[in-house]
Amino acid sequence: MSKTIASEIIQKYEPIEEVKKQHQMTIEGFIRYMNSNDCLLFKKGCKHVYQDMTHPLSDYFISSSHNTYLISGQLIGPSDLWGYASALVKGCRCLEIDCWDGSQNEPVVYHGHTLTSKILFKTVIQVINKYAFTASDYPVVLSLENHCSPHQQEIMASNLQSILGDTLLSDVLEKFPNELPSPEALKFKILVKNKKIGTIEETIKRLGNDKHGQIVECEEEEDEEYDEEDSEEHINSPMLFPKTKTRKIKIALELSDLVIYTKSEKFKGFRHAQLYQKFNENNSIGELHARKLSKQKAREFISHTNSFITRIYPKATRTDSSNYIPQEFWNVGCQMVALNFQTPGLPMDLQNGKFLDNGGCGYLLKPEILRNPKLNFSPNEFKEYNPTTLLIRLISGFQLPPSYRNDPLVLIEIYGIPDDQTKQQTRVVRKNAFTPRWNETFTFTIHAPEMALVRFVAETQATIGSNEFLGQYTLPLLCMNKGYRTIPLFSKTGDDLDPASLFVYVWYHE
Repeated sequence: MSKTIASEIIQKYEPIEEVKKQHQMTIEGFIRYMNSNDCLLFKKGCKHVYQDMTHPLSDYFISSSHNTYLISGQLIGPSDLWGYASALVKGCRCLEIDCWDGSQNEPVVYHGHTLTSKILFKTVIQVINKYAFTASDYPVVLSLENHCSPHQQEIMASNLQSILGDTLLSDVLEKFPNELPSPEALKFKILVKNKKIGTIEETIKRLGNDKHGQIVECEEEEDEEYDEEDSEEHINSPMLFPKTKTRKIKIALELSDLVIYTKSEKFKGFRHAQLYQKFNENNSIGELHARKLSKQKAREFISHTNSFITRIYPKATRTDSSNYIPQEFWNVGCQMVALNFQTPGLPMDLQNGKFLDNGGCGYLLKPEILRNPKLNFSPNEFKEYNPTTLLIRLISGFQLPPSYRNDPLVLIEIYGIPDDQTKQQTRVVRKNAFTPRWNETFTFTIHAPEMALVRFVAETQATIGSNEFLGQYTLPLLCMNKGYRTIPLFSKTGDDLDPASLFVYVWYHE
C-alpha cells in the first residue's frame, strides 16, 4: 500500500484529530476501516461497467429468467406481474412471456395447459416498460412462447408498439445490417425474440406497408418447450406434454416484423446450424439435451455459441420450479442460461454471484477461451500449464445468524470447469455463532480462473440430517480483492444479513 493510500485511509477512518495529524491510526480507527466497504472481498472496480461492451451480443453471458411470470410452482399457483418487476430490478436482461389467446380479444400470459392464473399481456408489457432500465442501460430481450392466434398476435404487436414506443427495436440498426449488434449499440432498447417469417431484408422491404391481416403459415417440428429427452423421466401428464411433433403455426406479419436480431429457430444440430443458420437466428435447447451435448460435443457446442445466441431452459419435469446448476452451460458459452428466479438455492446463488460482475448490468463478456475458436477450448479436456493457486485463510466470523445448535462451520466451494470444481470446510466451532474463530488455511488449484466462482457457505452442524444453512456469499474469483477482507452474508432468499460476516485473508495469481 502506498503512503498516499494509507494517508487517505487514516483521514477517512481515524476518529481522533491529534492522531490524524501525526499520520497514525488507533485501534478504533483500524476497526472502522476493516468493517468498512473499502475492506469488502468484492473489488470496487467490478461494481461498475468496465468490460468492452462493443462486441456482438453472442459474445456475452446474458442474465436470463425462465417462466418469469411465475412466482411459485409450474402447475398451480399465481402468475404475477411482480415476477417481471423483480427480475428486472435484479438486472435480468432476458424475460420469458408465455402468450395465449384470452377472452375479449386480450392475449394472456400463463403456463399453458396448467392451473396457473392468467395475467393480461398488455399489463406485462406495461410493467416491463416501467422497470426495463432500472438496474441496467443495456438491452432487454422478450422471449415469447407464442401460442396465440394470428388475430391476437396482431394485438400483441400493437401492444408492444404502443406501450414500448421508441424503446422497441423494430428496425435494423444502420451499422449492423448483417451482423449482431453490441449491447452498447442497443442501449435502452427492447428486443422481441419469436418465430419470424423470412429474412431481415424482406422485413425491411415491408416497412411502411400495411400488413394488417397478413398471415403466413410455417412448419414447426415440435413445441419449443417439449424436450424429447424428458420422456426418460417417465412422466406422461398431458398437462406437461402437448406432444405435437409436427404442426403448422400461423404468424401474423405485424408480430413477425418486430423480430429483428433475435429470431427463434429450431435447433437441428451443430452441423445444420453451421451450414444454414443465419446470424440473427438463435436456438432454445432443453436442459437434458444441452447437458448431453456439453458432455459429448463440448468443442462443437462452443463453436456454435461463438456465432449464435443459445438459450437453455429447465426440463418440464421441474414442476416445483427447481433449477439446474447453470455453470455447466456457461462452461460451453451458452449466453442465455434461463433459471426460475423465484426459487432460492445454489443455482440462483451462482446466478446472482456471477452477475454481480460488470456493475450488475446483466451482460458479461465471455472469456477469450470461449470466444476464440483458435484456442480449441473444451472444459472437459482443459490442461493449463500454469494454473492459478488460490489461498484462503478463513479467520473468523461475526454475529452469524442464530440457530438451534450454534455450532458453526464454513464451506468454501469452487464452481467452474470440471477439473476446478471442489469444496473444503473448516472444523466446527462449538457453541459460538457470535464470534467463532477458525484460523484455517485452504489452498485450491484453479485451471480456468476466468470461469471460476467462489462460494462461501456458513452452516451449523446438525446431529441428525443435513446441516442448517446460516448464510452465503458467491462471487467470481477474479472479482476477489486480495489481503484481509470482510465477506457479507446473505440469506437463502438473497437478503443481506448485516452485520453477519466472515473475515478472511485471500491471495492468488492474476
